[in-house]
Amino acid sequence: MTKTKFIFAMLIAITTLTSCERVAPNYYGVLMESYGKNGKEDYSKQQGRVNTMAPGTELFQVPAFEQRATFTNDNGTDRVLKLKAADNTEFNAKPLYSYKAIPTRVVDLVFQNARLGGGDSFMKSLEDNVLEPHIYDLIKEESRKHITDSLMANGGSLKFEERLQALVKKSFEDKGLELITFSANLDFSDKVKAKIDSRNEVNTNISVIDQQILEWNKKIELAKKIRDYNLLISEGLTDRILAQKFIQKWDGKTSLYGSQVPVNLMKAVK
Repeated sequence: MTKTKFIFAMLIAITTLTSCERVAPNYYGVLMESYGKNGKEDYSKQQGRVNTMAPGTELFQVPAFEQRATFTNDNGTDRVLKLKAADNTEFNAKPLYSYKAIPTRVVDLVFQNARLGGGDSFMKSLEDNVLEPHIYDLIKEESRKHITDSLMANGGSLKFEERLQALVKKSFEDKGLELITFSANLDFSDKVKAKIDSRNEVNTNISVIDQQILEWNKKIELAKKIRDYNLLISEGLTDRILAQKFIQKWDGKTSLYGSQVPVNLMKAVK
């Protein structure tokens, strides 16, 4: 009888051990119980070894470190998003982003997305089915607010990406994730690039001409001021001023104009 109890106890111990999972290092563990029927209260944050023997119990493991992702097709190749600007010009985007779970929000993250299934594929399923479709929607909506010229102008695409990054960051925070980096990587067709380059060249030439016109207008304005200044100087040299200048230079003895000081200058002084 004692031997039978021992064997039974060993079977229970083995079953218990094989029904336990351990939360991996650098991961957050979230345990779902009762199939999640009672809502969020059936989800709890765990660490170490977790018993998953009961029916409807599943352990989700969420990485605590940064996740880097890019849009990919089913065959693993980069996925290029087709977009349109406000002026109906088509362009492409190849978004790259990185993120990590917010420690205090991992239960919310799993609770909202438990339908995707647990295991190692949870984060990949989250990216493919939740994060990237929403990013695509945000890019499409935002691209419709900008014309091609503004997107391709100096700093235009940067402003677009900064605005888009703010929208994606807010969306990730709502899901319990911290967005670390984001880049839309916009690209336009060669035809559109050539058209914009030609327009930019024309605008540059016009700008140069405008600068030249401004420079010559300033030169003309300066010449007029010099002329007016000289005119004022010449008008200011009255007989009285000339007489004062003559006396300042004359020693009282030597006549600079013959035998006597010019009469009109002497009268001017008086």
